[in-house]
Amino acid sequence: MIYDLHCHSNCSDGTLPISALIALAAEKKVDVLSITDHDTLSAYENIDPAAALNVKIIPGIEFSTQWQKMGVHILGLNIQLQHSAAEEGVAFQKKARQERAEKIAEKLHKAGLVDALAGAKKFAGDAEIARPHFARYMVETGFSKSIEQAFKKHLGAGKPGDVKQLWAGMDQVIRWIKDSGGVAVLAHPHKYNLTRTKLIALLDDFIQAGGEGMEVLSGAQGNDVTAMLRDLSVQKNLLASLGSDFHSPTAEWCRLGMHPSLPKACTPVWSVF
Repeated sequence: MIYDLHCHSNCSDGTLPISALIALAAEKKVDVLSITDHDTLSAYENIDPAAALNVKIIPGIEFSTQWQKMGVHILGLNIQLQHSAAEEGVAFQKKARQERAEKIAEKLHKAGLVDALAGAKKFAGDAEIARPHFARYMVETGFSKSIEQAFKKHLGAGKPGDVKQLWAGMDQVIRWIKDSGGVAVLAHPHKYNLTRTKLIALLDDFIQAGGEGMEVLSGAQGNDVTAMLRDLSVQKNLLASLGSDFHSPTAEWCRLGMHPSLPKACTPVWSVF
């Protein structure tokens, strides 16, 4: 069985519509897929049951939050879509995301980019505005030479356009997930560029708040990272998850279904679904 429990559609900052995403998952022999768009469950309003016959869909979401003034992401896997707690979380984060987009646009305007909010909205369409939408507008206008440069200079962690303080706290996010019947999983721990000591502190606070799992495999990563995360998941008694963090077919470092299995020492998160 091939699981991919972390990917994105064009309902947030991915490039593929739902039908194309599921079709690609089937092509890549993914058996179980969770579409975990940022702070929204809109993808699940557009799934064609006929298109998903060959892929089992696990309802999911990726909530934005913060820890010690640093942005972190928490997946809610196997949640109940119509639950009031999930709906409350989405509504809160939607408002926060809109306010965040406005603040990012203000900061980019000060840096010399005109009409940033309208430009990002053009690329977002009906989806919630995210930083990649700003980045695409920055490239279109020539303000940045590439998506990578846009993040490196303006939108990445610690840069002027990195606005985090509007998100719900970790305790609240985990409560929304658990109240709606889901499992709270810390997304891509290695991407936060923390020392081992800091990562352990994050995991301890995450567990204290009710978190139950962590991604041991996420996108492209070295064997040393996998071994370190495997060991931490076992030591901390955390369920292990895996996902590509897929956004686009052109990104080779996050291909759907790229991790066929978890390390044997891990307890899979799907064991509690």
